[in-house]
Amino acid sequence: MLIQIKPPFPISSSEITPEPVYRDRRRFLARMGLSAFGLACAACGRADPPASQASGRTATAEESRTLSIATRTDRAGGEAVTPMDSVTHYNNFYEYGTGKGDPAANAWRLKTRPWTVRVEGECEAPGTLDIDDLFKRYPLEERIYRHRCVEGWSIVVPWDGFALGPFLQRFKPTSRAKYVAFVSLYDPQQMPQAGNILPWPYREGLRIDEAMHPLSFLSVGMYGKVMPKQDGAPLRLTVPWKYGFKSIKSIVKIEFTERAPPTTWNVVASDEYGFYSNVNPNVDHPRWSQKTERRLGELFRRPTLMFNGYPEVAPLYAGLDLRTYF
Repeated sequence: MLIQIKPPFPISSSEITPEPVYRDRRRFLARMGLSAFGLACAACGRADPPASQASGRTATAEESRTLSIATRTDRAGGEAVTPMDSVTHYNNFYEYGTGKGDPAANAWRLKTRPWTVRVEGECEAPGTLDIDDLFKRYPLEERIYRHRCVEGWSIVVPWDGFALGPFLQRFKPTSRAKYVAFVSLYDPQQMPQAGNILPWPYREGLRIDEAMHPLSFLSVGMYGKVMPKQDGAPLRLTVPWKYGFKSIKSIVKIEFTERAPPTTWNVVASDEYGFYSNVNPNVDHPRWSQKTERRLGELFRRPTLMFNGYPEVAPLYAGLDLRTYF
């Protein structure tokens, strides 16, 4: 007689990264110097979190705070929102490990208060803002966006925050500001970072017209609550027509630049991850197709939409060969 014991937290088949993608990403990381031995050493060198801080711990008052949302907009065409538990337990945040569940298990280390964001570079009014200042200065919006990972999985998320463009305008960018660079927190004490797999801190960038586009968003929460640590607390970028790795997490600096800034994945593998990284089903990743995606919670793959279903950004790239400038 065969007795089956179901795990307490079963994972649906739709939430499993396809094996070819998993293996290719692992081979790539191995080429970057990440070995099983290195991961094991990193794990052995970290103390287990206190019971109150481990996964499943009681959330702090800040982490469980409900946000006051002024306006709500569905920008996902009425598609079903992905359950919050899936979004917070299946994601990439390599500063906390390379497994999909690592961020949820390890991001308890992140201290989101005090937290400041410095804005500088080609602007007339540089400055430093406290994260709590942002909550006071800007009425919060909720925008339901599609989110497409370069690995081929996708989600639909209600992000809470404010438009990026008006935020940037208050710093008075000069005519020399052609790009906007973003930098994540770098703190090995708080971020185990799973070995030296990437050059830290994590960096991203947009052309200034992309940053000023009405769809570009700075998120401080999701699902009506303050941003979970594993999803990029306390401040992350949200650009829904680009692959997810462009939406940089835990931002501490924003800089206006005259030249295109270095971006982490483009520096590491420019032949695989372009500066633009717009969602494009007609341009495959060198190691897998981008024509379809698997929405977490769904059984079958679905066609990927050009610009992730946001055609209003197409004029930004008029005259640009999107196969070359991917």
